[in-house]
Amino acid sequence: MSPDWPLETERLTLRPFIESDFDAMHAMRSSADAVRYLYEEPFSPEQTRNLLARKMAATTWSHEGAGFTCAVVERSSGLTVGDANLEWVSERDRTAEVGFIFDPSHQGKGFATEAARAMVEWAFKTAGMHRVIGRTEARNAASARVLEKLGMRLEGHFVENEWVKNEWQSELVYAVLEHEWPGAQPPGTTVASASSSDDR
Repeated sequence: MSPDWPLETERLTLRPFIESDFDAMHAMRSSADAVRYLYEEPFSPEQTRNLLARKMAATTWSHEGAGFTCAVVERSSGLTVGDANLEWVSERDRTAEVGFIFDPSHQGKGFATEAARAMVEWAFKTAGMHRVIGRTEARNAASARVLEKLGMRLEGHFVENEWVKNEWQSELVYAVLEHEWPGAQPPGTTVASASSSDDR
């Protein structure tokens, strides 16, 4: 199974990554600000090329532990502004995890919330998930706000649970259930496909 690419939102197109996304991906992955709360340090061009190749291959929802990732394109400008992904965490428990990273120069516009909402919508309405989670480093207030705007509740705060980048880091875990999802969406929000209407 895979999304009926592209997924369309009010302002964005979510589609598989392509070779020409290299510059946009490297701008995100080489930015110290963008990767501050990720596991990785800023990428070299070679690391970005390797990651882009993996992401270009990750477009199907086939089995537990797999998932898909997509480029987030602002339609008005045609610019790739972010990277969103959905991982199939548990087949038995029908659980998925949403993730995202956005170019700092395009943050603060609500793009992350809009793109992540489309991913969660697909997880519930198409993939039949029961639960979608989101995780973020505890100091990453911007990502926490995105998860809260999706209607997710804070379910866990793990204090200094991981040694990352030469320091103890803490983690927040958010979640929303399938039956809670319609009420979590603001009025008028819909998700479209090409054939229908509508970090850490």
